[in-house]
Amino acid sequence: MEMNLLLLLFLTSLLCRSTDQARLMVDFTSSQLFEGTPVTMRCEELDDSEGWTVKRNTTKRLSGCGDGWGKWNDSICTIRFIFVQDSGVYWCESREGAASSSIQLTVTGGSVILQSPVLPVMEGDDVTLSCHTKTAPSNLPAAFFKDGVFIGNESSGNLTFHRVSRSKEGLYRCQISGHRESPSSRISVSAKQPIITPISRAPPSASSPLQLMSIVVRHLVVFCPYFICTILMVSLYQPRSPENNMTFSVENSPPTMSERRPDVKTDTTSKNYV
Repeated sequence: MEMNLLLLLFLTSLLCRSTDQARLMVDFTSSQLFEGTPVTMRCEELDDSEGWTVKRNTTKRLSGCGDGWGKWNDSICTIRFIFVQDSGVYWCESREGAASSSIQLTVTGGSVILQSPVLPVMEGDDVTLSCHTKTAPSNLPAAFFKDGVFIGNESSGNLTFHRVSRSKEGLYRCQISGHRESPSSRISVSAKQPIITPISRAPPSASSPLQLMSIVVRHLVVFCPYFICTILMVSLYQPRSPENNMTFSVENSPPTMSERRPDVKTDTTSKNYV
């Protein structure tokens, strides 16, 4: 129990410093291997950085390729004969401490293995689990288990999941009648990244004379009412000329003294005879 907790803590710390600058490439397709299988690993650098090497963490210790296991030559780690004690977590690491995503490798000295994907499965993909023995021919009937619970028998020894989802994650193992059962391997399902396709704009096509005429008519229909309204508003609110103002003032001016004199009557007769 304590060992499993330590391994879980290590995997968590490894994921926290994982990077997309490199990835671990292997020459096997199953996370379970029979003891004695030759293995080759290398780090594929996704940028121009250098100094990547293959490292692992087993029940013994954390170390790099060439440090007591494997042979490091020309950026390739080769294990000619893999042992049960080589089971563990493998990844790529740079001199600066950056790490790639990791894989879990299980080596068994038994006679049955469960061929399961090395890398996490993409959500929506099909996945096939195969139960194989080391000596007997393949495609033997097998029983499959998930998290310790029996999930079914397959006469061909192959269990296929179509369009997998997160509900399929768990620990799987298989058993062939007359043979031992396989070790357990974890199946992880990753969310599929959406594919964003850029929207391409088609180049404008050459317009026909009829299309041009309709465009002109539409613009005229929209523009003409505004233009006519503007002319009318300007004409209605145009200021009066100075001549009209002068005529108005002359016509309405009061009469002068000379104009009012004939209306005055002088009573001279009465004044002299008094």
